[in-house]
This record gives sequence, structure tokens and C-alpha cells, in this order.
Amino acid sequence: MAKHEVDYTLYLVTDSTPAILGGGDLCEIVEEAVKGGVGIVQYRDKTSDTGVLVSTARKLHEITKRHNVPLLINDRVDVALAIGCEGVHIGQDDIDLPTARKILGEDAIIGVTVSNVAEAEAAAKGGADYFGIGTVFATPTKENVKSIIGVEGLKEILLKIAVEKWPVKTVCIGGINKSNASRVVWQSAVPGKSLDGVAVVSAIMAAKSPEQAAKEILDQIKTPPPFTKALVTPGQQTRSPQELLVLVPYILKAVNDKKPLSHNMTNLVVQNFAANVALSVGASPIMANYGEEAEDLAKLGGALVINMGTVTPEGLLNYTKALQAYNKAGQPVVFDPVGAGATKVRRSAVKVILSSGYVDVLKGNQSEILSCIPGGSKIQQRGVDSGPSGQNTQELASAIKELAKLRRHIVVMTGKTDLVTAGETVFAIDNGHEYLGMVTGTGCCLGTTISTMIAAHPNDKLAAVISGILQYSIAAELAAERDDVKGPGTFVPAFIDELYNVRKATVKGDLEWLKRAKVSVIA
Repeated sequence: MAKHEVDYTLYLVTDSTPAILGGGDLCEIVEEAVKGGVGIVQYRDKTSDTGVLVSTARKLHEITKRHNVPLLINDRVDVALAIGCEGVHIGQDDIDLPTARKILGEDAIIGVTVSNVAEAEAAAKGGADYFGIGTVFATPTKENVKSIIGVEGLKEILLKIAVEKWPVKTVCIGGINKSNASRVVWQSAVPGKSLDGVAVVSAIMAAKSPEQAAKEILDQIKTPPPFTKALVTPGQQTRSPQELLVLVPYILKAVNDKKPLSHNMTNLVVQNFAANVALSVGASPIMANYGEEAEDLAKLGGALVINMGTVTPEGLLNYTKALQAYNKAGQPVVFDPVGAGATKVRRSAVKVILSSGYVDVLKGNQSEILSCIPGGSKIQQRGVDSGPSGQNTQELASAIKELAKLRRHIVVMTGKTDLVTAGETVFAIDNGHEYLGMVTGTGCCLGTTISTMIAAHPNDKLAAVISGILQYSIAAELAAERDDVKGPGTFVPAFIDELYNVRKATVKGDLEWLKRAKVSVIA
């Protein structure tokens, strides 16, 4: 088989350790896996002596040749030469790439493990045929893992490949199984480059039926994940503000009629406020921070809000469990990376959450959103406030536009002027009142409001997000103008009232409030 004909879609890495192999026969497992759709096999055994390696590799090669599937040997160029197989896979601590190429020749398939852009660049320039990118998720099958790169690290390497136009194939490895293969392939893709396949170890090697396991994983790789069923379409991204404003009453009425669940994972400071906001806009709130509940709640047709107000290891685990449950159910998620740029712990938590699942809406203030851009931001936050202002609006619009394209989120950057984009048009919303910035939790509760809109109107999430921002910010204006409002303290109950009043007026057909909407296109 010529190198360019190799099918990397499902790549099996063997494991002969008792913990994984158990009492199974390695050769039988590999043959079953190949029958199930594995397109390339890597024989990996770090403990057996050379005689055993050569003997086993020969048996494996007979199997793979029968099925026209290439066999690679992990690290051991001498073993590959001895049995005449198709190539090798080498790690960063194994034989160097130029030496391996010199020994095996140009026709051999040589893959290299890479975990960062620098390693990828060296391997590409050295002539690697493919990259094994990882470790993506924690796994017991590989020792001395330098770091867990997550989907974020995977995406960074793919982006570099796309920019440099390296003619290299890619598979990811590390904790890949039936439950996450589809998401990882879809979520890691960048403009111009996506994974050519996934490498699997224990999900096949330790399966009761390796053939069935291979078939199921292959099917998942080729099937878009459930949450992609209602992505923002190109046509939805290029509408005018006037076209979007026409939809606002319809969307607010949908929330009123459907009363969608708004599942909030947030801190105690905000919970009561968020629940009252959800009720006022017509939704059904639940404040549930335990991730194990999410699978059942996700089946109720609502949306999840992850408000990263308090960051703890336990809380982070609950966030990721809930995120994955809503992704599996195909229900929308709003992520508010509160204080994302303030500390190393928070920056790390953001990476974990964004690597653990897909979020439909990424909402935060300027500093928080800039901290989510690959490479980070130089802006230092003071706690969870809105951060420094004054950055050029066009520069900010360009930054969030690229972020939305890269991650396929709807990005909402809040501030004096709120910016919204799904990757093409950037909309500016100039409504609201300064009191919103003087009350703890108002930013978090905007996320709650947005969640109700995208739950009630999931097939046009961009219009739903803009509708939520308009109801929220115009209600704030109306509340601040009331005679009974003297400052931030009296503003809060009046604001809750006006959210309710705007909804009820809209249901009755009174759209006087919507005449205040200030929506424009800035990019």
C-alpha cells in the first residue's frame, strides 16, 4: 500500500499489559479490530525482549497484510526492519527522525508523537508522514506523559499545520473512546485542517468485542455530534439589524409560551438573583451544581449555564460532567468564564472546560473574552470586574470574530457597548445602564437570560442571543428611569419588574420598548 493511500480514520495502538490485555490474545484482538474497520495498527510493547517483539510482530504483520492494513512498530526500527513491515512510530524520547528515515528509506511510514507546536514544527521539517498528537485526555495506558494538551492544544497544532500548509496526516491519541471521538474530531477542526483520524488503545484492546468496539468508534468518528444539529448558518450571520429586530418579539413569546428550563451552575452569591431573572423572562430556573444531575436535566429540553464564579477541583469536575451531558443531549450551553484572566487557576479552568465539551455561547466581559483567545491576553483583571476599557472597538470586533470562527461559538463581549458575533458579522448593541455594572451578578444573569432564549428558539441562536441582550439591557434602562429608583440598591427590584413588564407587553403586542433598541453592524 502506498503511503498516500493509508486510511488513518481509526488507528489502533496495541497494549500488551495485563491491565489492558487481560487474558486476551493480542493477535486475535488485532484481527477482530481490523475486521471492525481499523485502518492502521501500531504494535507497542515497551517491556518484552527483542526475540518476543520480532516473533509477535511477524504474526501481527501476517494478519494486517491479509487485510491490506499497514503495521507500524513503536520505537523499534530494528524490529520493523526484521519483519519488513510498513514503518514505525517514534516518540520524542525515541530514535530521532532523520536516523529512522535514513535506515528505513523514503517509502516507510514514519509517525512522530507531538504535544506542542515546537515539536510539530520539528517533525514536519524532518519529513514525518503523520503526527500522533496528544495526550488529549488523561489515560492509564501511557507513562511519562509530559502534559495533557486537551482539545485546545490539539486545535493549536492543527492551526499551525493549516497556516504552514504542511503535507502531514494527523491522528490524536489519549483517552479517545466511543463517548468522545465524534466531539473531539469536530471540535478540534480549524479552517483548512481537521484530524485525519483518532488513535485508540484501551477502548478497543480491552473491549469484550474488539470488532464491535471498532465499528462503534468508527461510526462515531464519521457522525457529527448531537450539538451540531442547530449551529448558526451562514445566512443567519449576514442579516441586517432590522431583520433581527423583527424576530425579537417572536423569540420572547417563545420563552413565555414554552417556559424552558434554565439550568444554572453558579455560585451562591448569584443564585437567587439568577432564579428571579429567569422567572421574570418566563423561564423555569433550577440552580443545580451537582454534575450527576445533568444527564436527567438535559433531557428536559432546556439550556445549561456554566458560570465559573467559584473555581475548585470538585466544581470543575461538576462543570465538565454537566457540559458533556448537555452536549450528548444536543442541548445548548452558555459559558461565562468569570474572572478568566485574573489567575493561573482560572486560566487553566477555562482550558479544561473548553476542552471537555462544546459551548454554544461564550459570554464575558472584555478581559474574560480576550483571555479565551489562543495565546491569551496581556490584560490583568482585578477580581471579576469588567477590566480595563478603551481598547479600539474595531480591534475588539476583529478579535472576537476570529475567536468565533475558530471555536464556532457565538461570542458575546459585554461592556458599555455589547459586541456579538458568530464569526462573520459583528453586531454592536448600545443599550443598558451603568447601574448594571454596580450590582454583583448582573453579568452572570445576562447569561441566564440568553440561555432561556436559545433554549426556546434553538434553530436561530444568534437572533435568540441578541433578543436576550435587548430585553435585558432595555429593561435596565426602563428600571433606572423609574421615580422609585434612587441608586443600585433600589434598581435591582425595579429591574426584575421591568424584565417581567417587557415580557408581558411583548406577549400583548405592545412593542414600544423595542423602539429603544440600538443595534448596528461594526464589522
